[in-house]
Amino acid sequence: MPVPVQFLPDPLPVEPLAVAAAWLELARSRRDQPNPNAMVVASVGADGQPSARVVLCKEIVVDPGYICFHTNYDSRKGREIEAHPRVAIVMHWDHLYRQLRVEGRVVRAPSAESDAYFHTRPWQRRVGAWASAQSAPIGSRAELEAAVVAVARRFDVPVPGPEDVPTPPGLGDHIPRPLNWGGYHVHAEAVELWVEGESRIHDRARWSRTLVASTDPAQPPRIGSAWQVTRLQP
Repeated sequence: MPVPVQFLPDPLPVEPLAVAAAWLELARSRRDQPNPNAMVVASVGADGQPSARVVLCKEIVVDPGYICFHTNYDSRKGREIEAHPRVAIVMHWDHLYRQLRVEGRVVRAPSAESDAYFHTRPWQRRVGAWASAQSAPIGSRAELEAAVVAVARRFDVPVPGPEDVPTPPGLGDHIPRPLNWGGYHVHAEAVELWVEGESRIHDRARWSRTLVASTDPAQPPRIGSAWQVTRLQP
């Protein structure tokens, strides 16, 4: 059943990520699309060349205000983030007529958090995380499949097949998180909420705040100012 279009209220909310989290939860509950938590993450290379890809948002944490996703730290996006820890994010929900844009600073998630999430993943994906040197060249599909077989033998589990095939409880629970795989927290400096309107007269608002980077890159930035908000023309 279609969701009626609901424009942003007036006055605008003080906390934009609370609205974004509610939108994500609604999208998840409705199941109108296979991956309602899919989001584009754009990073930039040393040469200034931007690159973008789709990842899965695992959580929107309203306080202190960050978005979490997981990946291979040695992948292209991981290398670019480590060199230039700023990204832009887009989440778009066609069926809800809504879009979220975020720009922010990135820090690695704590190791304990990455460990906890890794052990919620199906065992087949744990094997895959070990087998793939993400973004690195490989000679053939056969080489990749051979790497998967080697990892399965190493951890004494079957070669992964379809995830919907029943497997014994606890299978693969002993497979640890690779040290080059884990979470990132994108601490939002700017958030834009967009609602589709008739005749392309959309509803838009942008929130911004100041974040002060820590001298320790492993630590999250400090919030330097409260959110400031303004409406934007479509």
